[in-house]
Amino acid sequence: MRVRVDPGLCVGDETCVEICPEVFEMEGYVAITKMDEVPEELEEACREAAESCPAEAIVIKE
Repeated sequence: MRVRVDPGLCVGDETCVEICPEVFEMEGYVAITKMDEVPEELEEACREAAESCPAEAIVIKE
């Protein structure tokens, strides 16, 4: 599974960082991913972060 944050949509509320800090971090006022490929053991938390994003800025490709 691959993941990225669309910086044009991110509103910087840090929900993804709170839910899955292994994959997401803040860079200034927007979230970024620490990796492109998500390890299998983090996929569920990453999906939860994407579903919880108020701006729908997290893009997941299976």
